[in-house]
Amino acid sequence: MRIVATLPTYNEADNIVPLAEALLAVSRRLEVLVIDDDSPDGTWRRVEEMAAREPRIHLVRRVGERGRGSAGAAGFKKALEMGADLVVEMDADWSHHPRFVRPLLEASRRADVVIGSRLVQGGGEEGRRGVRTLITLLANFYIRVVLGLPVKDCTSGFRVFRRWVLESVDWSHVRAGGPAIVQEVLVAARALDARMVEVPILFEERRAGRSTFSFKILMAGILSQLRLRVSPAPVLLT
Repeated sequence: MRIVATLPTYNEADNIVPLAEALLAVSRRLEVLVIDDDSPDGTWRRVEEMAAREPRIHLVRRVGERGRGSAGAAGFKKALEMGADLVVEMDADWSHHPRFVRPLLEASRRADVVIGSRLVQGGGEEGRRGVRTLITLLANFYIRVVLGLPVKDCTSGFRVFRRWVLESVDWSHVRAGGPAIVQEVLVAARALDARMVEVPILFEERRAGRSTFSFKILMAGILSQLRLRVSPAPVLLT
């Protein structure tokens, strides 16, 4: 079985090497795929250097294109091209700790989509300001109401997908250029009647670098959910 962990990055030079090394230690079958948006801090260069000596490290350097959504889609498509049976999706700033990857993979034995959840028993957040936690709770309540998704943590980007789920998505019609791709893929998975389970994780504050989260990104996400509700993207292959 081939397992590929996809890591969209932008200016994560201080995090990417130790994170990739920690992921490689999780399982000998796990490979790391970094999708970097031509980071000015040279994140892609550090990954390139790692890949030269470690065959389980892979890099997609995107020049002239930027965005969490399109980078995530590019990672999924590349992982499928690599022959991945399971695809792990996670952030590259240590907010998604590698120690939770194994429990998520174990849960994939009974589910098609496994979500690392802050909002189920045993899950939570560490080292974050109260206002960010409040935003997480309100955003998830809003998304569940608007999209009717059957999970508690609809905004978690720490997930495991079985190959067939991602193969069934028509990526040419996925529209979210930003973080809303997380919900767009969940909507597709629900339409596929994929089995979804949530596994508790602790979401931690990033170790280094600066977050790209902003009020503008928050508002864009809110509008994206409304668009998905009014006009769901034709993302499923027929």
